[in-house]
Amino acid sequence: MIETVLTIIEPYLPIIKTVFAITCIGFGCSFALAIAAKFFEVKDDPRIGEVNELLPGANCGACGYAGCMDYAKAVVMDDAELNRCAPGGADLTATLAEYLGKTAEAAEKQVAIVLCMGTNDAAKCRFEYNGIADCRAAHLVGGGDKACTYGCLGYSSCATVCPTQAIEMVDGVAKVHPELCISCGKCVTACPRNLIKLVPEKNTVHILCSSNDKGPIVRKVCTKGCIGCTMCVKLTKEEESVFMDGFLAKIDYSKEVQNKVIVEKCPPKCIIDTTINN
Repeated sequence: MIETVLTIIEPYLPIIKTVFAITCIGFGCSFALAIAAKFFEVKDDPRIGEVNELLPGANCGACGYAGCMDYAKAVVMDDAELNRCAPGGADLTATLAEYLGKTAEAAEKQVAIVLCMGTNDAAKCRFEYNGIADCRAAHLVGGGDKACTYGCLGYSSCATVCPTQAIEMVDGVAKVHPELCISCGKCVTACPRNLIKLVPEKNTVHILCSSNDKGPIVRKVCTKGCIGCTMCVKLTKEEESVFMDGFLAKIDYSKEVQNKVIVEKCPPKCIIDTTINN
């Protein structure tokens, strides 16, 4: 009987031996890996999970990390700054500092601002755009339908990426609601014309124009555009809070505008004070 079985399996012996050898090697490697995993196991610091629970869970990336968990790991393992979570603000910074037994100063709160006032009534259009409702797509079609090549295209790309719905489209221009803004910067990246900036929340005076064209050209395409008259610069000469960048007046956000008369004196009315203008 045994001889009969051996006779039958004899042609398959090389295969059987190969399978047996591979199986033994597999079991041996698995055992070795199990032993290695036991001896070289790196245990996660339990504080990582606890710090992650303290974070708001927005996963917005404003801290510079892929998400809240990555930031939590960096805080615990790499001593990352405790004030990098914009949505959490000063309260979270204080909570993290107390939990980890460290000291940290709260970062200055910033909010997004759209530097354009080219509404449907103020800004002229060169043609009618009927493509995808996306600013980048519109920008690729002849530079966009707006006659001002610097102005807001109004197709809500910034509003689409905003995780807190802090941006809405009002009369063809994006408007930020500062009380909802978590300064994640996603809208800044989404705007193909770089019209959106993160600025200190305490600064309330803004020049809402981004055109680098000369005054006469600006007047032809937008009634609200900066014409480079330099009046605002002259009125704030002593405080140096406003400066000219070519033909465009800009706010120096490291300073606060004290002489707010520039809001009234601006000929095209492109300077606003958010404590007055809502």
